[in-house]
Amino acid sequence: MTENRRSVPEEHEPFMRIAMKEARKGASVGEVPIGAVVVLDGSVIGRAHNRREGLKDPSAHAEILALREAAGYLGRWVLEGCTIYVTLEPCPMCAAAIVQSRLERIVYGARDLRWGACGTLYDIPRDPRLNHRCDVTGGILSEECAKMLREFFLPLR
Repeated sequence: MTENRRSVPEEHEPFMRIAMKEARKGASVGEVPIGAVVVLDGSVIGRAHNRREGLKDPSAHAEILALREAAGYLGRWVLEGCTIYVTLEPCPMCAAAIVQSRLERIVYGARDLRWGACGTLYDIPRDPRLNHRCDVTGGILSEECAKMLREFFLPLR
């Protein structure tokens, strides 16, 4: 599931950096710094950061908002062939939405020891009982992604 730095495919890093940029946008307005981008054929078709506080919406996670943007761009809810890059391992809600969207792959940065649903606590994207499964690659720029979260929460504790 998790890859070490030497085995990280080069194509993942640029898109994870875009997701990190989205996360920083969220942090700048008081949102938990999590960013996500949806990629199809090497192009970003959806991008977002957490907006739960600003929208007063418990479902306004970066992944959900990026999926909505990608679906709008394509004009359909089925996102076959797409990859989502997210700075933190998706939670159960987001992992289920990704599976429902029929994405091909999830690539995430830091593991989520409290809510991780892509292999840490649960493994929704690879559950054989579901009618669709996603490939999962974790640990891409994990230290940098985790550092953003630590720095955000440090003054709040």
